[in-house]
Amino acid sequence: MRIRGITAGVPGRAPGVGPLGTDVLIALLVQAAMTMPFVVPRAPELPEATWTSYGLTTLMVLPLVARRRAPVAVLLAVLAGGALYTFTVDGPGQPLPYTGLVAFYTVAELSSPPKRIGIAVLMAVAVPVSVGLGSDDMRELFFSLFVFAAAYAFGRFTVTRRAYLRAVEDRARQLELTHRIEAEQAAARERARIAREMHDILSHAVSLMIVQAEAGPVAVRTAPERAEAAFDAISEAGRDAMAQLRRMLGVLRETETSPDAPREPQPALSGLPGLVERVSGSGPAVSYEVTGSPGAPGLAVEATVYRIVQEALTNVVKHAEAPTVRVLLEHGPEVLTLTVTDDGRGPGGGSGLGLVGIRERAAAHGGTASTGPGPNGRGFRVRATIPCARPKGEHRTEVGS
Repeated sequence: MRIRGITAGVPGRAPGVGPLGTDVLIALLVQAAMTMPFVVPRAPELPEATWTSYGLTTLMVLPLVARRRAPVAVLLAVLAGGALYTFTVDGPGQPLPYTGLVAFYTVAELSSPPKRIGIAVLMAVAVPVSVGLGSDDMRELFFSLFVFAAAYAFGRFTVTRRAYLRAVEDRARQLELTHRIEAEQAAARERARIAREMHDILSHAVSLMIVQAEAGPVAVRTAPERAEAAFDAISEAGRDAMAQLRRMLGVLRETETSPDAPREPQPALSGLPGLVERVSGSGPAVSYEVTGSPGAPGLAVEATVYRIVQEALTNVVKHAEAPTVRVLLEHGPEVLTLTVTDDGRGPGGGSGLGLVGIRERAAAHGGTASTGPGPNGRGFRVRATIPCARPKGEHRTEVGS
């Protein structure tokens, strides 16, 4: 991954041009700068600008094309070319040692610490010697030392900036990877939630319908009025399952063109009496009790409690063959406790996904869920506790079949 706007700004490389192309461009720019003293009008008393002296300046520029591959050798070649120019021709001087500055910058940028130190010592000696053989002016000496020190500093700064840009890119890659992992985890959690909802809705409805359908033929022969009630229960369970599935699919199909599509509310504690009544009509006698001081635990908690009760009752209908079931909801000062106990033959067969879903639902709210034999080893009990602050005080209501 590359961060837009960073790669193009890497020092030492022109946008869209490779390293060699960049070095060629730099060499041409340096050559253009060194050509200026040869083309501007000159005073009669100054040395004449000859083709020989201009050719030597070109020889000093050519090594810059290879500056990345051999920075130290290029700098030494440039210094040698400068010495040759000084001692063999009396050509125009340059306002700045362009080739030497570029080569010294490259050494500071690309060379190892021992080579950088050695070249820095060499330049600290070569610059005063060059100024002494020329104008022998202190201002020129200080200026030359300053510009070469600046070239070295800019070379090291380029290394630091490049390392910083790499760190920024690495950080961006890590953030992108983290965001991708978080998105995948969120999608996995959402898939698990939808799977639990689908399991609870379909398993509960289909279980009730199967029980009623199996009892229907017997009731037709012995008690026709009960057969009619069984068919009514099948129809009601089917309609309820379809309504809940439509609500869920409506949420899944929601798009930008219909963000305000109407939705059915999530199941709540107020729906538990109706759930108990429907299950009671399918066989086992189910009682529903509430103790403590009911408050408003929140829609998410209420939906979780409803689904846990629904799954526990579905297991009773499918596996327990229990005559009676007791649903107890206790509102404590800090936790909401739900207990579903039957007097049947235990959980029986099945994949166990429903019980796993119960534990997952409780854990999603920081609670716990346990399953096992009922009192005195008879039947089966599901118990879930969910943290939920409540005002103190108690009252008790009961709904029975």
